Amino acid sequence: MASNIVILTGAGVSAESGVPTFRGPDGLWEGHRVEDVATPQAFRRDPVLVQRFYDARRAALSSVQPNAAHKALARLDAEWPGELLLVTQNVDDLHDRAGSKRLLHMHGELNSAWCTACDRRTPCTGPLLENPACPACTLSGHLRPDIVWFGEMPYHMEAIEDALLGCDLFISIGTSGNVYPAAGFIDLARHAGARCLELNLDPSMTSNRFHESRLGPAGTLVPALVDELLG
Repeated sequence: MASNIVILTGAGVSAESGVPTFRGPDGLWEGHRVEDVATPQAFRRDPVLVQRFYDARRAALSSVQPNAAHKALARLDAEWPGELLLVTQNVDDLHDRAGSKRLLHMHGELNSAWCTACDRRTPCTGPLLENPACPACTLSGHLRPDIVWFGEMPYHMEAIEDALLGCDLFISIGTSGNVYPAAGFIDLARHAGARCLELNLDPSMTSNRFHESRLGPAGTLVPALVDELLG
């Protein structure tokens, strides 16, 4: 019986709520190259394009709701008596709205802004293209999306790695397994002796490294797994 659980979620969890995965089969995000909207260089080169892209994504969050997978994970968070950490690669707020508390956003959050002048992070639900003043330092023109772009270090890595090295069950849900460092979490968990379980719509790049893979929609597989764990 597991006591310490680490769960990793990716775009496949939120896709069933209607949140686009953005990176399509052609490698484009909403018609843009990743290099044009998801790198620090892109922001320096064309901040208007980048701010407009993330403003649109932020505004779209109000039209989607947590699905059965988000709600089941929040139930597990509330009822699991042992250690549990939910790590999400997603920048939406659906895990938060579902009620998950033991949660880390490793790639940042759409509803947060980072001031490059004072290094403070503050809640943000409106457009950043309008160059609002930072609530902390009151300077305008320094807020950017609090998103980890390609080439930047994900958040909370020390806490995540400590949890992986201490877990006895690692669960990966709805992630492609081709973006590091998250794709390497399976190796840390296996090194720690954890049982490793993957839930995914299709086989991922790392499926062969899991002890078990269950294929299907997250909205079906996750509630069933939570019932199994809590039962």
